[in-house]
Amino acid sequence: MAENITEVLVGAGVLAAAVGFAVYAGQVADLSTNSTTYPLEASFRSLEGVSVGTDVRLAGVRVGTVANVDLNPETYRADTVVALQQGIEIPDDSAIVISSEGLLGGNFVEIVPGGSPFFFEPGDTIEDTQGAVSLVSLLLKFVSGSSE
Repeated sequence: MAENITEVLVGAGVLAAAVGFAVYAGQVADLSTNSTTYPLEASFRSLEGVSVGTDVRLAGVRVGTVANVDLNPETYRADTVVALQQGIEIPDDSAIVISSEGLLGGNFVEIVPGGSPFFFEPGDTIEDTQGAVSLVSLLLKFVSGSSE
């Protein structure tokens, strides 16, 4: 009898820990159902290090994620859709760039706000883009002394 009670208590503890981890993972991954987003589009020359799910940041704060990436066969550019949190208004002269978290860190998408009093509407295209800068090519230019 005592063994059955112990087994039930241990099982309940394991189940409670599993539920706790699932709730924590949902919060970290921002899987809440009450967060609504709106799309903005951009076309990058290079999207190196960025994929679906990559953070979109404004002033260092996460305001969305990369929702879709497709290669445009006509322009050979990476057509990208970012999903931004509802209520975050982006001036319509803003730029969107691929930034690095550091020498060994990953890349993320950063929105550099402009000063326009008008804002992007859902589905608009951000024209001012800057693709990823390859650290290897920068190092090669530095080593070779190229001024290009």
